[in-house]
Amino acid sequence: MSRDATQLQAEFDRIARLSGAHAEGNRYEDLLLRHVPRPCARALDLGCGAGTLTHALAGLADRVLGIDLSPEMVRLARKRCADRPNAELLVGDFLSMDLAPASFDCIAAVAVLHHLPLERALERAKVLLRPGGALLVLDLFRDAGLTDRLRSAIGLVLDRMAHRRRASSKELRAAWEEHGEGDVYLTIPEARAQYARALPGCLFQRHLLWRYAVVWTKPGALPETRTGR
Repeated sequence: MSRDATQLQAEFDRIARLSGAHAEGNRYEDLLLRHVPRPCARALDLGCGAGTLTHALAGLADRVLGIDLSPEMVRLARKRCADRPNAELLVGDFLSMDLAPASFDCIAAVAVLHHLPLERALERAKVLLRPGGALLVLDLFRDAGLTDRLRSAIGLVLDRMAHRRRASSKELRAAWEEHGEGDVYLTIPEARAQYARALPGCLFQRHLLWRYAVVWTKPGALPETRTGR
Protein backbone atom coordinates (compact mmCIF):
# COMPACT_ATOMS: atom_id res chain seq x y z
CA MET A 1 0.00 0.00 0.00
CA SER A 2 1.49 3.33 -1.06
CA ARG A 3 -0.22 5.78 1.32
CA ASP A 4 -3.05 6.08 3.79
CA ALA A 5 -6.76 6.16 3.04
CA THR A 6 -7.15 9.87 3.81
CA GLN A 7 -4.57 10.87 1.21
CA LEU A 8 -5.98 8.47 -1.38
CA GLN A 9 -9.47 9.88 -0.84
CA ALA A 10 -8.22 13.44 -1.34
CA GLU A 11 -6.33 12.50 -4.51
CA PHE A 12 -9.28 10.71 -6.09
CA ASP A 13 -11.72 13.41 -5.04
CA ARG A 14 -9.53 15.86 -6.95
CA ILE A 15 -9.33 13.59 -10.00
CA ALA A 16 -13.10 13.07 -9.98
CA ARG A 17 -13.83 16.80 -9.82
CA LEU A 18 -11.47 17.43 -12.74
CA SER A 19 -12.79 14.49 -14.77
CA GLY A 20 -16.49 15.24 -14.35
CA ALA A 21 -18.73 13.54 -16.90
CA HIS A 22 -15.69 12.57 -18.99
CA ALA A 23 -14.40 9.97 -16.53
CA GLU A 24 -13.66 6.78 -18.45
CA GLY A 25 -13.27 3.13 -17.60
CA ASN A 26 -10.34 0.80 -18.16
CA ARG A 27 -9.91 -0.75 -21.62
CA TYR A 28 -9.41 -4.22 -20.08
CA GLU A 29 -12.67 -4.34 -18.14
CA ASP A 30 -14.33 -6.44 -20.84
CA LEU A 31 -11.78 -9.18 -20.16
CA LEU A 32 -13.03 -9.42 -16.59
CA LEU A 33 -16.70 -9.34 -17.52
CA ARG A 34 -16.30 -12.58 -19.47
CA HIS A 35 -15.65 -14.35 -16.18
CA VAL A 36 -18.65 -13.08 -14.21
CA PRO A 37 -20.61 -16.17 -13.07
CA ARG A 38 -23.93 -16.82 -14.82
CA PRO A 39 -26.28 -16.42 -13.10
CA CYS A 40 -24.94 -13.92 -10.59
CA ALA A 41 -27.10 -12.86 -7.67
CA ARG A 42 -24.84 -10.22 -6.14
CA ALA A 43 -21.60 -8.62 -7.27
CA LEU A 44 -19.17 -6.22 -5.60
CA ASP A 45 -17.17 -3.59 -7.49
CA LEU A 46 -14.29 -2.87 -5.14
CA GLY A 47 -12.92 0.64 -5.70
CA CYS A 48 -15.67 1.45 -8.18
CA GLY A 49 -14.31 4.85 -9.22
CA ALA A 50 -16.61 6.60 -11.69
CA GLY A 51 -18.77 3.49 -12.01
CA THR A 52 -18.13 2.20 -15.53
CA LEU A 53 -17.58 -1.38 -14.35
CA THR A 54 -20.41 -1.10 -11.82
CA HIS A 55 -22.76 -0.13 -14.64
CA ALA A 56 -21.65 -3.12 -16.73
CA LEU A 57 -21.92 -5.53 -13.80
CA ALA A 58 -25.46 -4.32 -13.13
CA GLY A 59 -26.38 -5.68 -16.56
CA LEU A 60 -25.14 -9.14 -15.58
CA ALA A 61 -26.00 -9.48 -11.89
CA ASP A 62 -29.25 -9.24 -9.94
CA ARG A 63 -27.67 -6.70 -7.59
CA VAL A 64 -24.38 -4.82 -7.55
CA LEU A 65 -22.67 -2.92 -4.76
CA GLY A 66 -19.98 -0.42 -5.74
CA ILE A 67 -17.78 1.00 -2.99
CA ASP A 68 -15.04 3.61 -3.09
CA LEU A 69 -13.11 5.75 -0.62
CA SER A 70 -13.78 8.88 -2.65
CA PRO A 71 -17.16 10.61 -2.17
CA GLU A 72 -16.57 12.50 -5.42
CA MET A 73 -15.99 9.27 -7.35
CA VAL A 74 -19.13 7.75 -5.82
CA ARG A 75 -21.04 10.87 -6.89
CA LEU A 76 -19.93 10.28 -10.49
CA ALA A 77 -20.74 6.58 -10.22
CA ARG A 78 -24.26 7.31 -9.00
CA LYS A 79 -24.85 9.55 -12.00
CA ARG A 80 -23.49 6.94 -14.39
CA CYS A 81 -25.63 4.20 -12.83
CA ALA A 82 -28.83 6.25 -12.60
CA ASP A 83 -30.45 3.89 -15.11
CA ARG A 84 -29.42 0.81 -13.11
CA PRO A 85 -31.85 0.51 -10.17
CA ASN A 86 -30.12 -2.70 -9.06
CA ALA A 87 -26.82 -0.84 -8.46
CA GLU A 88 -26.00 0.59 -5.02
CA LEU A 89 -23.05 2.98 -4.62
CA LEU A 90 -21.52 3.63 -1.20
CA VAL A 91 -18.53 5.46 0.23
CA GLY A 92 -16.49 3.04 2.29
CA ASP A 93 -13.24 1.21 3.02
CA PHE A 94 -13.22 -2.38 1.78
CA LEU A 95 -11.01 -3.58 4.60
CA SER A 96 -13.23 -2.26 7.40
CA MET A 97 -16.70 -1.96 5.86
CA ASP A 98 -19.45 -4.11 7.41
CA LEU A 99 -20.02 -6.75 4.74
CA ALA A 100 -21.45 -10.20 5.40
CA PRO A 101 -19.26 -13.26 4.76
CA ALA A 102 -20.14 -15.37 1.72
CA SER A 103 -22.49 -12.69 0.38
CA PHE A 104 -21.13 -12.14 -3.16
CA ASP A 105 -21.04 -14.33 -6.26
CA CYS A 106 -18.49 -12.02 -7.87
CA ILE A 107 -15.96 -9.49 -6.60
CA ALA A 108 -14.15 -7.27 -9.10
CA ALA A 109 -11.18 -5.03 -8.31
CA VAL A 110 -9.78 -2.83 -11.09
CA ALA A 111 -6.58 -0.85 -10.42
CA VAL A 112 -7.22 -0.81 -6.68
CA LEU A 113 -5.36 -3.65 -4.95
CA HIS A 114 -1.99 -1.93 -5.30
CA HIS A 115 -3.38 0.64 -2.86
CA LEU A 116 -4.10 -2.05 -0.24
CA PRO A 117 -2.11 -4.61 1.75
CA LEU A 118 -2.46 -7.31 -0.90
CA GLU A 119 -2.49 -10.41 1.29
CA ARG A 120 -5.04 -8.91 3.68
CA ALA A 121 -7.26 -7.68 0.83
CA LEU A 122 -7.25 -11.07 -0.90
CA GLU A 123 -8.07 -12.91 2.31
CA ARG A 124 -11.02 -10.59 2.94
CA ALA A 125 -12.25 -11.08 -0.62
CA LYS A 126 -12.09 -14.85 -0.16
CA VAL A 127 -14.21 -14.57 2.99
CA LEU A 128 -16.81 -12.40 1.25
CA LEU A 129 -17.17 -14.71 -1.76
CA ARG A 130 -19.70 -17.52 -1.79
CA PRO A 131 -18.41 -20.99 -2.71
CA GLY A 132 -18.19 -21.06 -6.50
CA GLY A 133 -17.91 -17.27 -6.67
CA ALA A 134 -15.33 -15.49 -8.80
CA LEU A 135 -12.67 -12.95 -7.83
CA LEU A 136 -11.68 -10.80 -10.81
CA VAL A 137 -8.61 -8.57 -10.54
CA LEU A 138 -7.04 -6.12 -12.94
CA ASP A 139 -4.03 -4.20 -11.68
CA LEU A 140 -0.72 -2.64 -12.66
CA PHE A 141 2.85 -3.88 -12.52
CA ARG A 142 6.27 -2.26 -12.88
CA ASP A 143 8.89 -3.24 -15.42
CA ALA A 144 11.86 -5.26 -14.23
CA GLY A 145 14.68 -5.28 -16.75
CA LEU A 146 15.29 -4.45 -20.40
CA THR A 147 12.91 -7.05 -21.83
CA ASP A 148 10.02 -5.65 -19.81
CA ARG A 149 10.82 -2.08 -20.85
CA LEU A 150 10.99 -3.02 -24.54
CA ARG A 151 7.70 -4.91 -24.36
CA SER A 152 6.02 -1.99 -22.60
CA ALA A 153 7.35 0.49 -25.16
CA ILE A 154 5.98 -1.61 -28.03
CA GLY A 155 2.64 -1.90 -26.25
CA LEU A 156 2.45 1.86 -25.78
CA VAL A 157 3.14 2.50 -29.48
CA LEU A 158 0.50 -0.04 -30.54
CA ASP A 159 -2.02 1.46 -28.17
CA ARG A 160 -1.48 4.96 -29.49
CA MET A 161 -1.87 3.69 -33.05
CA ALA A 162 -5.12 1.88 -32.24
CA HIS A 163 -6.85 4.41 -29.99
CA ARG A 164 -7.50 8.11 -30.26
CA ARG A 165 -7.14 9.50 -26.78
CA ARG A 166 -9.75 11.81 -25.34
CA ALA A 167 -8.39 15.27 -24.72
CA SER A 168 -7.92 16.05 -21.05
CA SER A 169 -7.03 19.21 -19.22
CA LYS A 170 -3.54 19.98 -17.99
CA GLU A 171 -4.95 20.01 -14.47
CA LEU A 172 -6.35 16.49 -14.82
CA ARG A 173 -3.12 15.12 -16.28
CA ALA A 174 -1.20 16.76 -13.45
CA ALA A 175 -3.53 15.24 -10.86
CA TRP A 176 -3.00 11.75 -12.28
CA GLU A 177 0.75 12.27 -12.46
CA GLU A 178 0.93 13.44 -8.86
CA HIS A 179 -1.19 10.50 -7.77
CA GLY A 180 1.02 8.08 -9.68
CA GLU A 181 4.16 9.34 -7.94
CA GLY A 182 2.96 7.72 -4.74
CA ASP A 183 1.95 4.38 -6.26
CA VAL A 184 4.01 1.26 -5.63
CA TYR A 185 3.63 -1.71 -7.99
CA LEU A 186 4.80 -5.30 -7.97
CA THR A 187 6.85 -6.80 -10.78
CA ILE A 188 5.26 -9.62 -12.75
CA PRO A 189 7.25 -12.35 -10.92
CA GLU A 190 6.35 -10.80 -7.56
CA ALA A 191 2.67 -10.57 -8.48
CA ARG A 192 2.53 -14.13 -9.83
CA ALA A 193 4.09 -15.48 -6.66
CA GLN A 194 1.82 -13.57 -4.28
CA TYR A 195 -1.39 -14.45 -6.10
CA ALA A 196 -0.35 -18.10 -6.45
CA ARG A 197 0.15 -18.32 -2.68
CA ALA A 198 -3.09 -16.55 -1.80
CA LEU A 199 -5.31 -17.96 -4.58
CA PRO A 200 -4.20 -21.50 -5.47
CA GLY A 201 -5.15 -22.41 -9.02
CA CYS A 202 -5.83 -18.84 -10.13
CA LEU A 203 -5.43 -17.77 -13.75
CA PHE A 204 -2.78 -15.05 -14.08
CA GLN A 205 -2.39 -13.18 -17.38
CA ARG A 206 -0.02 -10.39 -18.32
CA HIS A 207 -1.32 -7.66 -20.65
CA LEU A 208 0.11 -4.66 -22.45
CA LEU A 209 0.26 -1.22 -20.84
CA TRP A 210 1.59 -2.51 -17.52
CA ARG A 211 -1.56 -4.48 -16.65
CA TYR A 212 -2.16 -7.99 -15.38
CA ALA A 213 -5.40 -9.85 -14.75
CA VAL A 214 -6.20 -12.54 -12.20
CA VAL A 215 -9.27 -14.80 -12.19
CA TRP A 216 -9.95 -17.12 -9.28
CA THR A 217 -12.98 -19.26 -8.44
CA LYS A 218 -13.61 -20.11 -4.80
CA PRO A 219 -13.91 -23.87 -4.32
CA GLY A 220 -17.50 -25.07 -4.11
CA ALA A 221 -20.62 -24.39 -6.12
CA LEU A 222 -22.99 -21.44 -6.31
CA PRO A 223 -26.63 -22.07 -5.34
CA GLU A 224 -28.79 -22.97 -8.32
CA THR A 225 -31.64 -20.63 -7.43
CA ARG A 226 -31.59 -16.87 -7.82
CA THR A 227 -33.88 -14.01 -6.92
CA GLY A 228 -34.79 -12.19 -10.12
CA ARG A 229 -34.20 -8.48 -10.58
